[in-house]
Amino acid sequence: MRRSLKRLSLLTALVLGTLLMTGCGPQGPLTAGQATETLDALLTKVNVSDVAPRMDISGTELTSAADELPEIDNYPLSVRGGGAIDVEIVASTEKAGTGMDGWLNLEAENFNRQNLSYEGLRVSVSIRPIASGLATEYITSGKYVPPAFTPTNELWAEMLTSRGVGFETVATRLAGNTAGILMSKKAYADFAKQYGDVTLPKILTAVLDGNLLLGYTNPYASSTGLNILTAMLQAFDPADPLSSAAVEKLQAFQRQVPPVAYTTAQMRESAKKGVLDAMIMEYQAYSVEPTLSDYVFTPFGVRHDSPMYAMEGITPQQKAALQLFTDYCLTPQAQQDAVRYGFNALDEYAGQALNLRGAQLYAAQKVWKENKDGGQPVVAVFVADTSGSMDGTPIRELKSSLVNAAQYIGEGNYIGLVSYSDDVYVNLPIAEFTGKQRAYFSGAVKDLAAGGGTATYNAVLEGIRLLLAQKEQLPNAKLMLFVLSDGAQNRGYSLEQITPVVQGLSIPIHTIGYGSGADMTGLSALSNINEASSTRADESNVVYNLRNIFNSQI
Repeated sequence: MRRSLKRLSLLTALVLGTLLMTGCGPQGPLTAGQATETLDALLTKVNVSDVAPRMDISGTELTSAADELPEIDNYPLSVRGGGAIDVEIVASTEKAGTGMDGWLNLEAENFNRQNLSYEGLRVSVSIRPIASGLATEYITSGKYVPPAFTPTNELWAEMLTSRGVGFETVATRLAGNTAGILMSKKAYADFAKQYGDVTLPKILTAVLDGNLLLGYTNPYASSTGLNILTAMLQAFDPADPLSSAAVEKLQAFQRQVPPVAYTTAQMRESAKKGVLDAMIMEYQAYSVEPTLSDYVFTPFGVRHDSPMYAMEGITPQQKAALQLFTDYCLTPQAQQDAVRYGFNALDEYAGQALNLRGAQLYAAQKVWKENKDGGQPVVAVFVADTSGSMDGTPIRELKSSLVNAAQYIGEGNYIGLVSYSDDVYVNLPIAEFTGKQRAYFSGAVKDLAAGGGTATYNAVLEGIRLLLAQKEQLPNAKLMLFVLSDGAQNRGYSLEQITPVVQGLSIPIHTIGYGSGADMTGLSALSNINEASSTRADESNVVYNLRNIFNSQI
């Protein structure tokens, strides 16, 4: 049913005219009240229709953990060995990435040039950079088990052990590193004046007191995020980090911090803009980043010393070659190289004893997932692009990924669905994500069809309107929008015209780009307004990406 347009008051007409001409409010940044008035004014020019939702009683086509993971070729080798005996090593990205994150690549290339042999056969190593959390999922799912694995820290090995994965420790340390909390120098001075020495327990107290805004990364995917989660739980209750008392403090803590950053880069950008007083990061990344020179580093948690593991299934010849390479990495020259790449500092920090082991680490992630919103419900609206440019693979991937990833949306949250082409459609009004709403959501998503123009920002405004209406019923709820699109936009309002409204209402808008040709520029700009995430959902990893986003956000 097409909704009738409201009659504009003189004031809102003037505000709307100013926005349309200049893309900004008449008095600079809008207050929440002004943004709401402007939203109403802008929506008078948007055609919105309601679509009767259909219940899909088949529910979701649940995927297995292995099916959700991208094909391993999505993570190409950074070093390719050519020996008769070659050992492929999956390595964490702070040491096997690019630029100043490429220490292990350097050592692998140098090692391969040595032309060493075992039993008369030349040995070599290949390096495949994959984040430790993702690599752990590949191994535990059985989708891909490499001969060797060097994660960031020992926590991931504990998780492998709890799932019955066999491995042997070749070295407890390849290069020294530690996680830490970065504070701006001003925040550090203010903290020291009020709390004294900077320690993790005191930092947690400052956050609980509302005197420090701390950003951190997703503990499902990030080594540093998992480290701080376990360190926090241990600080909240040293005797039993998973106790109800620890969980209550975690809830209180979460009420004082912003949603976790999807990536360290996103968190770093928030800090640069002054949004955060403090953030977590590894010392190696901190030491090689010039823009962080105005921050003070305080170590916490277990050390990040990059242990080396020989995985179950490695051949005796490969194991011998792996030992040769590990020994090479520990030579004085290689360790001097590690220093140049930011490693082997803060060796005086012994690291925190680990009180959570094995399956308890998975339990800690689950506790965080259930309590990350501080006991407050999340209200989220999905805004799906159904324009003609989404026809074919993009719309198929959007529908299948959204239906499958919905299993990771926590119960007790509130979900709605909006779609758009030339006009805007409310496919599913916001309601609590019970089994019934989940079935309606599945049916509404499956019924989406592509065709027409692309009025992205008109649909964003309608999604925001739905969120604000629901917040009247749930005043303590956290609001967020998810825009799923190929990034093209050719109808309706522009990004510049809606930006003052989005800023004034402070609603984070997470964007997911579909299709190989997705234009991420506009999507990223939309997310950057309020420091939200923007990610490309390639065909091979779309469910995995959405799952990580949903685990961290809703």
